[in-house]
Amino acid sequence: MNSMNAIETRDGLILEIIVKPRSKAFRIVVEEDDIAIFCREEPIKGKVNNEIIRELSRLFRRDVRIISGFSSRQKKLFVSDTKKSEFEQIINSSRFQP
Repeated sequence: MNSMNAIETRDGLILEIIVKPRSKAFRIVVEEDDIAIFCREEPIKGKVNNEIIRELSRLFRRDVRIISGFSSRQKKLFVSDTKKSEFEQIINSSRFQP
């Protein structure tokens, strides 16, 4: 995974993602150097943003915030108290394999 897409900080992890709305299921896929998050919701009135925060908060059991890209498909997320290795472990779990 490219270090540009998952930046470890003292307080947590910053993820640079690409959002793909209107998918059949919520899933996270690492494609080449990109982290793609497939969301079920329509990109209307913050529904996709809410789904991302809800699902990632549940997945990591940590506070998740969008720090940039609120109305864009390219977003930066902050996951508190998380290491890059934890993110990679979750992504590599069977739940996210195609």
